[in-house]
Amino acid sequence: MNTQTILDTIEDPELVARIVSRRDMLRRGGSLSAAIAAASVPAALAFMAKDAFAQGTLPQAVIDVLNFALTLEYLEADFYVQGLATSGLIPAADMPVFQQISNHETAHVALLQSVLGTAAVAKPPIDLTAKGAFADVLTNYTTYQAVAQGFEDTGVRAYKGQAGNLIGSSVLQTALQIHSVEARHAAEIRRLRGQKGWITQAQTDVSALAATYAGEDNHVQLGITLAASDAATEAFDEPLTKNEVLAIVTPFIT
Repeated sequence: MNTQTILDTIEDPELVARIVSRRDMLRRGGSLSAAIAAASVPAALAFMAKDAFAQGTLPQAVIDVLNFALTLEYLEADFYVQGLATSGLIPAADMPVFQQISNHETAHVALLQSVLGTAAVAKPPIDLTAKGAFADVLTNYTTYQAVAQGFEDTGVRAYKGQAGNLIGSSVLQTALQIHSVEARHAAEIRRLRGQKGWITQAQTDVSALAATYAGEDNHVQLGITLAASDAATEAFDEPLTKNEVLAIVTPFIT
């Protein structure tokens, strides 16, 4: 019997602690059975996360950033759900990795929806082939891995690019926690592909993903020019602007 709850799929300790604290308060209030049942589904995560963070009314600028993030998470979540549902695509040995990543992305969607409430954008129609650029994404595991890595690396750079717009907001910490999980996803998928766990230069092993890695060969930080080496580019992830991210993901949205 699978007793795993949605809380078990989250790697962010501080987020879990806040939600669990809220759940324990519900239990102490006499709603034990309801709290136990609620902790087993994403809807409960959404409810408790919203209450735990006490968002209230969010500024429009923050809503825009979170909806931008939510759109990316919709895309990633759908990618893993479809991949896991496609018989014979993912080898049995790698299935636990992609199942766990899928759990995380589903939790990210639930959390962002809960914080946004009625302001959350709807899930758009999704074309995982990117209008034919990755026509065999659900039949060729090599392609599937490459696109998975591209999605995760895009997410990492997208969250970093929007962090400045969340300064002063109570949701900045959560956004950065999601950012760190996306980075771990990318590192693990890169490992499955036989690569280093981090981006080196402007990675070009898949030409159709060039935009995802554009600018990653930068070796100037804080106005200081570093040696143009692999290490100098590996040590820093570069942010992507909203327009750059939209250019990358728009082909996947029909």
